[in-house]
Amino acid sequence: MREEIQAYVSLGSNSSDAERMLQLAREALSNLPHVRLGALSPIYTTEPQGFADQSWFLNQVVELFVASCWQPCSFVEALLEMEAVLGRVRSADPALRFGPRTIDADLLLWGRQRSDDARCLVPHPRLTQRAFALVPLLDIAPGIRIDGVSAADWLSRLKFEKDGQRISQ
Repeated sequence: MREEIQAYVSLGSNSSDAERMLQLAREALSNLPHVRLGALSPIYTTEPQGFADQSWFLNQVVELFVASCWQPCSFVEALLEMEAVLGRVRSADPALRFGPRTIDADLLLWGRQRSDDARCLVPHPRLTQRAFALVPLLDIAPGIRIDGVSAADWLSRLKFEKDGQRISQ
């Protein structure tokens, strides 16, 4: 049996068919070779970050068990390819970097490993600043630590509101 890495990926969409886009992304992840889907967080409706003039998102975090033949950068490349197949088009306009998207898949954590490679920073460089990622991550991994600090502690440092399945920040 191969050694597996426990990884976490955040999925998000604010397309008109966002729930279906999350489903298609989960299916695509489960179809990657040597990747098993683990726990799934609830789906949250979340306020856009960095570009407010757009629809709210649906966000979810998924746990994956990934064979050691994968590395963080090759996995991020697979996520980018999945996004493209599902219709994501990245704008050349830097102002729209955080703009509307059909699907967004971000590698949050790769076991306890770190990657400082600019193509695949792990932990995700904005994870500890985003309630829309930390809340669902804590739903499926309540004891998880990021850079030696509990995710719950990181979340307690943020100003955000959670009302049922709705997160604003």
